[in-house]
Amino acid sequence: MRDWQAVYSDDQEHRVDIVQAVLSDKGMSPVKINKQVSQHGFGNFEIFVAPDYVIRAIRIIKEEIKFE
Repeated sequence: MRDWQAVYSDDQEHRVDIVQAVLSDKGMSPVKINKQVSQHGFGNFEIFVAPDYVIRAIRIIKEEIKFE
C-alpha cells in the first residue's frame, strides 16, 4: 500500500463507508484508514486506492456519489 493515494476524506464514517462500497463494487479494492485522533471524533476517515485507480475513483466520487 506504499504508493496508494487518498481519494476521499470525511469526518462522517458512514459517508466514507458508502464511498468504499461504491469503489469496491467497481473492482478497486479501496482501503479505509481511520485518522481520528481520539474517540471524540477529531479527524477524518480516508479512502485510499492503488495508483492505477486514482483518476477513475475521483471521477466516480464526483459524478456518481451524492450526499444531500
